[in-house]
Parts: sequence; C-alpha cells; structure tokens
Amino acid sequence: MATELWAIGLVITATLVGAFGPILLKKASAKKLSKISSLMKNYHLFGGVSLYAVGTMLFIPALKGGDLSILYPFVALTYVWVSLLSVKFLGEKMNLIKWLGIVSIIIGVSFIGIGS
Repeated sequence: MATELWAIGLVITATLVGAFGPILLKKASAKKLSKISSLMKNYHLFGGVSLYAVGTMLFIPALKGGDLSILYPFVALTYVWVSLLSVKFLGEKMNLIKWLGIVSIIIGVSFIGIGS
C-alpha cells in the first residue's frame, strides 16, 4: 500500500498536538499532587493527558492512509517538538548535543519519507 501524503500530514499534526502533553505535564508536576483534591484541580495535568489522547486519536485514522512502517517513524518528531516547545514555554536551554539530536531525527525521518 502506498502511503498517502494526507496520512503523513496527519501524523505530523498528531505529533505536534501530542507534544504539548509533556509540556503541560511538566507544569503539572510543579504543583502539589499528594491529595486527590489537588489532582482534581490540576488543570495542567488534565490538559497534558488530554493532548496525549488527542494526538493518539489523530494518529489512528492516519493509519488507514499508509504503511505503519512508514508512518510510525514520524512519531519521533515528537522529540523535536517537545525540545523546541520546552525552550519556548519552560525556558529550558538547548546545547549543541541537543541540536545535533534534533537534526539527526529530522534526517532519519526524511530518509524514511524519501524511501517510501
């Protein structure tokens, strides 16, 4: 089965949406989580889990449009998005090794896309 371009786009969108999940979970971890009542009021926690779920729900229909062996490696782009989003929203710093990792992921995903 040839992988459709819309399926690749949907997977990339799913990774971007899903990447906001860990950002919100990191923010949730800064709050006190020892009591059930504090968990129920932790909107970052619910937002993070919800975004993970939305990312997964976007991924599922994309599977109809192509081979899993082509689409699943695009999930690695989540690492790229989380790294970039953590700089913007959490004030984390990037160093040369992290940038080289991002470039490596992008090159690897590109090879899979070109090879299909």
